[in-house]
Amino acid sequence: MIVTTAGRTNLGMIKLAEEISSDLKAEYKARKKRSIAKMKEEYKSDVLVVGQNRLELHEEGNADPFFFHPNSAMFRLKRLQKGESDPLIFASDLKEGDRFLDCTLGLGSDSIIASYAAGETGMVTAAEANPFIAYLVEKGLSKWETGIAEFDKCMRRIQVIGMNHAKYLQSLDTNSFDVVYFDPMFEEQIDESNGIEQLRFLSVHQEITEDIIKEAKRVAKKRIVLKNHYKSSSFEKLGFHVYKRKSAKFHFGVIEIKDS
Repeated sequence: MIVTTAGRTNLGMIKLAEEISSDLKAEYKARKKRSIAKMKEEYKSDVLVVGQNRLELHEEGNADPFFFHPNSAMFRLKRLQKGESDPLIFASDLKEGDRFLDCTLGLGSDSIIASYAAGETGMVTAAEANPFIAYLVEKGLSKWETGIAEFDKCMRRIQVIGMNHAKYLQSLDTNSFDVVYFDPMFEEQIDESNGIEQLRFLSVHQEITEDIIKEAKRVAKKRIVLKNHYKSSSFEKLGFHVYKRKSAKFHFGVIEIKDS
């Protein structure tokens, strides 16, 4: 990977790009009025573009860039503010003060919603196996301004861990979280989900196995939650009770952790 700046750059942007290249152990290259397509071709490399307000990852072989945006989380947060329900919060039974582990960060939408529900006294940690997704989303969560202070605080409270969730679960103490959550990207394509295609292209696809669920049961004090396509065999295979949602292409499965 190489790091460069947006076309219209300034000294601050260049300094930031150099810092980011150091963080990622990547090489900084001055833009010199070249197009991103030209730079990808010239260096045979992915290109991370540092702009005024966001970072964009342009991968070789993919025409569309990946970048952080709160996306659907904003609509969901506004509904929660109005007292409406959210399927993740319902399935998780997430309360203020709870500790929530998102094993599949992605763009962070679910972690933002969980952070709102857990509140200032709660804790939200999110693991992401792809180090570049983890870096871009972490920076986005720490810098993005929605114009609504309460929403910005939700994003700032999220701790991002750049690690495969299977290894991260193994490193955790027993009962260190109330809820452990998985959204492994759908086993079947959902036509309406064009907005997550760049994420699908970059994601580290990992099957949720019985061994992973065993670790999640050790770590979770209250519930394990799985979001997946309504046709997924994972719910039954792994022992999840499914909350079926009429007309929805995805369902939530829950494993209750019983006190021993």
